[in-house]
Amino acid sequence: MAKIKGTVVVATERCKGCGVCVEACPCNVLGLATEVNGKGYRYVKMANPDACTGCASCAIICPDSCLVIYRQKFE
Repeated sequence: MAKIKGTVVVATERCKGCGVCVEACPCNVLGLATEVNGKGYRYVKMANPDACTGCASCAIICPDSCLVIYRQKFE
């Protein structure tokens, strides 16, 4: 059976660090960065990238559409 691995790409300058996507992620992949973007917000990053399945729950719930999800199938 093929395994699906996901990658979350964050538009860091648009992210306001609300954390809604962090709570929506069923695999606990996302977390807030310690760094800030140009607007002074702590943006979201992949804290646990190996756990991402590419379900896109985070991208669906993001109020600012800052996340793009890529899925890759491995044999």
